[in-house]
Amino acid sequence: MADRGGLTVALRTLGCKVNRAESEAIAAELLGVGVRISEEDEASVIVINTCTVTGEADAKARKAVRQALAAPAGPVVVVTGCLAALDRDALAALGQRVIVEADKGRVAAIVTELLGAKVSHGGDHVPALRTGDAAFRHRVALKVEDGCDAFCSYCIVPYARGVPRAVPLSDIASQAAALAAAGTREIVLTGINIGRYDDDGLDLADVIGTVAATGVARIRLSSVEPLDLTPRLLAEMAATPAFCAHLHVPLQAGSDAVLSAMGRTYTAARFAERIEAAREALLGLVLTTDVLAGFPGETAEQAAETLEFCQRAGFSKLHVFRYSRRPGTAAAVRPDQVPDAEKAARAGALRDLSAHLAARHAADRLGGQAEVLVERVTAGVDSTPIAEGTTRDYLRVRFSAEGASVGELAAVRLTRVEGDKVLGERLV
Repeated sequence: MADRGGLTVALRTLGCKVNRAESEAIAAELLGVGVRISEEDEASVIVINTCTVTGEADAKARKAVRQALAAPAGPVVVVTGCLAALDRDALAALGQRVIVEADKGRVAAIVTELLGAKVSHGGDHVPALRTGDAAFRHRVALKVEDGCDAFCSYCIVPYARGVPRAVPLSDIASQAAALAAAGTREIVLTGINIGRYDDDGLDLADVIGTVAATGVARIRLSSVEPLDLTPRLLAEMAATPAFCAHLHVPLQAGSDAVLSAMGRTYTAARFAERIEAAREALLGLVLTTDVLAGFPGETAEQAAETLEFCQRAGFSKLHVFRYSRRPGTAAAVRPDQVPDAEKAARAGALRDLSAHLAARHAADRLGGQAEVLVERVTAGVDSTPIAEGTTRDYLRVRFSAEGASVGELAAVRLTRVEGDKVLGERLV
């Protein structure tokens, strides 16, 4: 067996929060057998967890593989993730040191075999569980579901990840309990389409209740589709003190014609009705969303409908994406593609609106008190400790904090806005 002091691996994660959660699981397994997580320039093996949601994502994945192959240590590059599931041969052709493994559950075993270590499969590997590990964080994404069967016309993910599959609730309970016991303060429930969670009749409301029973301080959803905001789910959220009143609900477009062409199963009015129901159920709810600019066939008038809808919906932030052709999807073969310059202009208008909405949300909170989960503490310009973290409504906050510690839930008065962060004063 090789000297474990020299066993080094780097992980690069592209794409969604589910990928990040899966990479953390790989890292936890590797750390458990003595493999050290390092930077790419010194790693013997580099793992790249790919995304394939758009043509642009594919290009970024291939670029990441080429960059990894050029690293000084001449590493073996193990490629996994959604692109690995759909385009194994093209990825393998990028270099002789490339190994493609679509099954993320096998990646740690492959890496340790390459390094000459041994993997223990004797127990559960909980992401970021051990407090002494570099991977430990006080805010952890816990994957509860995989797969999607929505088959939106722009999206390849159902082909890459398959139909919805629930992590058994008993497994979620044990992992969440272990995380809470290890000091995790916030658990982010994540999946490809978590509203479709179904473990033999147990649903997402049951997941929230089960995780809350561990005593973890905060629970958040990564994203939930609008039609999955059912009365039962909203009631469970409202009855759970740990649940953060922040929801990310993908809109994609505010035009009914574009939504229909995308294969989305709601109208703009139906979306508005569901988020209004969520606001009625959850006091002080903050909403963020995804918007796709320049979908094939989208007219200037329809783009204006989306912009107007986002203005009046009361979002605090928009995650804006320019449409990018993904081969294998229905939208990619449409002849009425929007010119790149027009897509860029529409995305720019949406991003300008997002900046305005975010600034307004932050300004509305000034003078008030917030609970901040401290995620890091650094030295300021005068060596005064500066703490940075996230509020329950997803604001990034910085404040001077003598004696502050990572993982603390600090009471902070919000005083002013600086760039994309809010500054505050710690309350005693």
